[in-house]
Amino acid sequence: MSTSNPDLIKIAVVGPESTGKSTIAQAVAQHFNTVCVPEYAREYCKNLHNEYTLQDEVNMYYGQIALENTLIPLAKNNLLICDTTIMTIKIWCDYLFGDTPQDVKDEINSRHYDLYLLMDIDLPWEEDPLRDFPEHREHFMGVWESELKSLDANYIIISGLGDERLNNALQAINRK
Repeated sequence: MSTSNPDLIKIAVVGPESTGKSTIAQAVAQHFNTVCVPEYAREYCKNLHNEYTLQDEVNMYYGQIALENTLIPLAKNNLLICDTTIMTIKIWCDYLFGDTPQDVKDEINSRHYDLYLLMDIDLPWEEDPLRDFPEHREHFMGVWESELKSLDANYIIISGLGDERLNNALQAINRK
């Protein structure tokens, strides 16, 4: 399923809810004058009222892949910034339904990102109708780290408030 461009560097901005993923992903893409793949689930979930089915998760999986593959040709400077990945689907499926469809697991293992920026939970929680678990951010931070380690992924935890968070993200990418 993956669209390949051997020279393309793919940066994934991931982490628990309310950690500034979208803000950082968009700012990083703007800084490097490239495209940011938005989080497909954000638009998909607007009318679900936080009542998700496994089929909704599968739909979001296919939507995120299609969106990323569609935007790859628009990447500039051989850099693509992704505001989340399909790993989010696995984390939610495991948490909400106890397991993840095999197709999702297989694609996670074959879809490569050069660097994951794992957003730390040091930001204050911001209410949003699409966010569900303010009391579980520490749990999900641990899940994200565990999942990234299981992939032997190249990741760095990005902390800090405001401009410091963005500067930390940019420094991590520049070291890549």
